[in-house]
Amino acid sequence: MDSKTKIHSYPDQDLLVIELADRIAQLLKDGVEKNGRASLAVSGGSTPVPLFQRLSKAEIPWQDVHLTLVDERWVDSSDPDSNELLVRTHLLKNRAAAARFTGMKNGSATALEGEAECCKALEKIPRPFDVLILGLGLDGHTASLFPGAKRLGQATDLSSTQACIAITPATAPHERMTLRLPAILDSKQIFLHITGERKKEVLDRAMIPGPSEELPIRYILFRHTQADGSLFSIYWAR
Repeated sequence: MDSKTKIHSYPDQDLLVIELADRIAQLLKDGVEKNGRASLAVSGGSTPVPLFQRLSKAEIPWQDVHLTLVDERWVDSSDPDSNELLVRTHLLKNRAAAARFTGMKNGSATALEGEAECCKALEKIPRPFDVLILGLGLDGHTASLFPGAKRLGQATDLSSTQACIAITPATAPHERMTLRLPAILDSKQIFLHITGERKKEVLDRAMIPGPSEELPIRYILFRHTQADGSLFSIYWAR
């Protein structure tokens, strides 16, 4: 990591959600004011649900915000495991219902078959992302960059110009679609949002230099770019 990384620790999740939602809202408003539009990429899981719910009520010019996913399981959008369903249920409501949402899942039978179509759809999302929110798994994965995945090397190739890639975890269900590492890093502000002592233990291990393929969150911790002035912050609550 470098001097631009900030770690924000909170005694409870409620305070974290309030402060992180306010920070994201301000960044999106700044983006719209400066460029006439802003973009937000979010991750799934249970951790961001309270954050989504608060953001959905924030006074943001949502009609000028482009929203997409960091990764997605290759399941129908009505499936309980769908990140799109999660976002539609908890974020794309209230004021945020006006946001322009682009999902990753399409009609292809497999993620690999749907990769080109997904990449083309993501081209409509303004980049760099104004805000990108990541989570962290107990195995050290972030987005769908899983340790042991056969296409992890391709997904983290910094020379790639494609936005997304199909990938299948070795130890988790469902084929996935994920933003490639260069697309993740093409963000003005990246937030790592985690809760609980177990996730903090994983983060502490990942902060020690070592092979990134073993704990893929290291691809973010040690490789996020500084040349374009992008920032990376960690928000953690017990």
